[in-house]
Amino acid sequence: MTTQHKGAPARQVPNKTWKPAAAGARITLSAIKADVGGYPGHMSVHPHLIEEAEARLNEARKDGLLVDYCVSSCGDDLELIMTHKEGVDSEKIHKLAWDVFYSCAGVAHGLKLYGAGQDLLADSFSGNVKGMGPGVAEIELDERKSEPVVVLMADKTGPSAWNLPLYKMFADPFNTAGLVIDGSMHDGFVFEIHDVKEHQKIEFSCPEELYSLLAFIGSTGKYLIKSVRRKDGTPAAVSSTQKLSLIAGKYVGKDDPVAIVRCQSGLPALGEVLEAFSTPWIVAGWMRGSHNGPLMPVSRKQATPSRFDGPPRVVALGFQIAHGKLVGPIDLFDDPSFDHVREEANHIGSFLRRHGPFEPHRLPPHDMEYTTMPEIMNKLKGRFRKID
Repeated sequence: MTTQHKGAPARQVPNKTWKPAAAGARITLSAIKADVGGYPGHMSVHPHLIEEAEARLNEARKDGLLVDYCVSSCGDDLELIMTHKEGVDSEKIHKLAWDVFYSCAGVAHGLKLYGAGQDLLADSFSGNVKGMGPGVAEIELDERKSEPVVVLMADKTGPSAWNLPLYKMFADPFNTAGLVIDGSMHDGFVFEIHDVKEHQKIEFSCPEELYSLLAFIGSTGKYLIKSVRRKDGTPAAVSSTQKLSLIAGKYVGKDDPVAIVRCQSGLPALGEVLEAFSTPWIVAGWMRGSHNGPLMPVSRKQATPSRFDGPPRVVALGFQIAHGKLVGPIDLFDDPSFDHVREEANHIGSFLRRHGPFEPHRLPPHDMEYTTMPEIMNKLKGRFRKID
């Protein structure tokens, strides 16, 4: 199982004729994911699914639709990372991703993998995978002279898992020193927030509206950070905000979100982006999507949640984009400096597990409405009586 992309430049060390790359090339980076079958259970992605996805994306690259790609995984989620010139929400790119997932679901059915095709909520493509199950994060950018990016992939949790880390990266000076000492970041950033239940959005300019921002994003079941940009309009980060239960009207698995974060040169440094995961924040998800647990930063190899189907995991892949090509990835959490975070996550996980079916380990009632709990309530329908 590999996370290396196809078609990487054979030589990545500058030779004597090397010249600095010109800035300004327009490119779109798309990260689209789906759970199309777990192996075993909800633990990981079978190598045959990776191979099928790589073969199909390689054909798309040869045909000129893609500039480059990387196929990866986090837990039982298949992750397609692609660069192209079609822009955000391209029907061609979304159709490609849908066809890849559908083909991989066929492989999963053949192997009798668990939940084969789970995130594919429709029988046919309808122009955009948003609202059809897969999670999507896309960012269109003018390629800088140096374009480092981080693709974040999570398993056993929902899109609200990005709220606190994105706040830390772009609004917390105790996390991101550049907000204080880098003049190009001193003016702050604009956050776009989505109300996923009322289907509306609002923007907050920080630091001047920081308290208003926190008033909303602290309610993680309703308000999600969709994107962050500099005040000059430069896109900085984008996340998937699709919630499967709201799309399907019932529990069909956790959303397992993706996000893209640009780094350096007036944006948070790579280390400031990763520092946002130096504490295992408590997120919703874990077993059956019904429990709170610590978000553990892990290497891709360690993104195989097994204990109580967890704890929730996050993987960070680092790339340099050069003329649209994905140079990398580097497995950023494959680093002993995060060992203490993983140890702390295990301690927190053990403490929460001792609560068993009690809150705060189990989600509160309004969140349980989007799990399998309604099935239990239906069985008991008619047995409740008024209290005298």
